[in-house]
Amino acid sequence: MKAARYHDRGDIRIEDVPAPEATPGTVLIDVAWCGICGTDLHEYLDGPIFVPPAGHPHPISGEAAPVTLGHEMSGTVAALGAGVTDLQIGEHVVVEPYIIRDDVPADPGTEYQLSPDMNFIGLAGRGGGLSERIAVERRWVHPVGDLPLDQAALIEPLSVGHHAFVRSGARSGDVALVGGGGPIGLLTAAICKAEGLTVILSEVSAARKAMATRTGVADHVLDPTEVDVPSEVRALTGGRGADVGFECAGVDVVLDTLLDAVRPGAAIVNVSIWGHRPVVDLEKLVVKEIDLRGTIAYANDHAATIELVRSGKLDLAPFITGRIALDDLIEQGFDQLIHHNEDHVKILVRP
Repeated sequence: MKAARYHDRGDIRIEDVPAPEATPGTVLIDVAWCGICGTDLHEYLDGPIFVPPAGHPHPISGEAAPVTLGHEMSGTVAALGAGVTDLQIGEHVVVEPYIIRDDVPADPGTEYQLSPDMNFIGLAGRGGGLSERIAVERRWVHPVGDLPLDQAALIEPLSVGHHAFVRSGARSGDVALVGGGGPIGLLTAAICKAEGLTVILSEVSAARKAMATRTGVADHVLDPTEVDVPSEVRALTGGRGADVGFECAGVDVVLDTLLDAVRPGAAIVNVSIWGHRPVVDLEKLVVKEIDLRGTIAYANDHAATIELVRSGKLDLAPFITGRIALDDLIEQGFDQLIHHNEDHVKILVRP
């Protein structure tokens, strides 16, 4: 079968690889769609990062580059391994793409996302969604019912936003300031809006501002090149400031702006993966007793995220800005997201 294989920085090849089979405890999935993630772009431009370099196998998967990419996938169940009895052939599913140790539980309330040597399917081995088929442990497979499979491919990045929302401790009626309107920023805003928050988005890109307005994920869209964002936020909140902030840009000034714009005692959740050490004025954090929190991926967020979409509280269709074939992955996928990223939220690949 065809698969997109990551060999090294700037070196992704469409190759023929053996098709996987359903082994005991696993589910064989025909991949329908797979999104290109910002993490995939980082691997292509700056990696290997999550991908284990050639000659240095991952301690859990035992694999190293070349590996099959893709972790934002949806598909249909093609076969069930021995012991899997609660799914049906042809059922629509998505994958929570974790690689963790077999003895680490993934029960509700457990923080398996923080377990030692955690990594991701489609980055550290065990196949990937940028291929025709993948075999996945049953515990990582989530049914999505009648949700269209192209929209279902966005459940994984949407779950990142959901986990950030959970980490924030925000409640319906709160005011959230989202810094950065890229894919994760927009999807985090969508989660906040669906959970009953008033959402203010700060973004400079005209295309991303238009997307936020068109999709309705933000009640107010502010351009920091045109207005003083902290002053505008205070004006919109009766002088108080936002109840919660989400850093979704990985840009120093965005985090600094959030520190200025949230109310005393607020929480700021850092969602970005930073490519550098930021320089920010932490005195603001001290004097306002701001709680700065990290978040990584998700933990038991997929079911709640799927329900939000299936209930109609959140429409994922507008966020799909491209659909391409696997053979066009680099030219129409990676190159577009690198050189024309303002025009896209999510490009989906059909293997």
